[in-house]
Amino acid sequence: MTTTPWSEGRLLSLQTRRPRVLFGRMYEDPAVELAAFPPPGARVLCIASAGDTAATLAAAGYDVTAIDVNPAQLDYARARLTAGAPATTGSAELLLAAGRTAAAALPAWRPAALERFLRLDDPAAQARHWHRHLDGPGLRLLLAATLRPAGTLAAAVRPAFLDVLPRRFDTALRARLARGLARHPNTENPFAWRLLLGRELPGTPGTPSTPTTATTTPVRLLAGDVLQHLERSPARHYDAVTLSNVLDGPGPAFAHRLRTAVSHAVRPGGTAVLRSIREPGPAGPGAAAQDRSLLWGVVRVLRL
Repeated sequence: MTTTPWSEGRLLSLQTRRPRVLFGRMYEDPAVELAAFPPPGARVLCIASAGDTAATLAAAGYDVTAIDVNPAQLDYARARLTAGAPATTGSAELLLAAGRTAAAALPAWRPAALERFLRLDDPAAQARHWHRHLDGPGLRLLLAATLRPAGTLAAAVRPAFLDVLPRRFDTALRARLARGLARHPNTENPFAWRLLLGRELPGTPGTPSTPTTATTTPVRLLAGDVLQHLERSPARHYDAVTLSNVLDGPGPAFAHRLRTAVSHAVRPGGTAVLRSIREPGPAGPGAAAQDRSLLWGVVRVLRL
């Protein structure tokens, strides 16, 4: 039997074994799905997580099923999707906040300076600012001390998730940030604001990733393991699936079963979007540069 560390509902090593909310918001750009999926009305499956992607797809007219193996995360998504509950702080946000606090010791990374940077709308100017001011020796030392195997992240995150990170995650993360900032205008990128400053993009209370926009078909919420759900679904039941982080943590046996299950549950001609924090292999990063969240190593868009 294959297992996934996501089933324990814990991201940090020191947390108790009761499941927790891991993600208060989602760090995946649903514009990738909206561009890749069949037309609205299609039946799609996603990971519930914080509910953002499910809400965006439902608001666009898709028939959405959202599943999560973590009961705390599913309850949180349900509260946001059905009752308009506000976003809260998950384990991922705690880590990001700690990183921002440490980086704020560097003048260019102080909140006021970052906000000025995030108000730029020219990717070329953003790229110059990144290389001249943000990606300096101080940031490189900080990320090396934090994100390498002997860094402070290793003491905080469960080993099953650490194994997924590139050994030089500090270098990989800097490259991903540089790539995205040189491509997407900051003034149109809520993920850059969320990641770098810990705030939502000003003036966008109804951003597409906000569950309150899901006013069409209600999202169908399921508790359970996505692999088992796909295996037990009727053949060709879904038109598309999006599975972020599902392969980050489990081993090769899980990945093999997941590929088979997706081929079973998604109709021929359908679409699967797979995201991973890992560094890309020989097949390359796929659509990772198109994802405005700036974090992913691989975003694979597959036609079944």
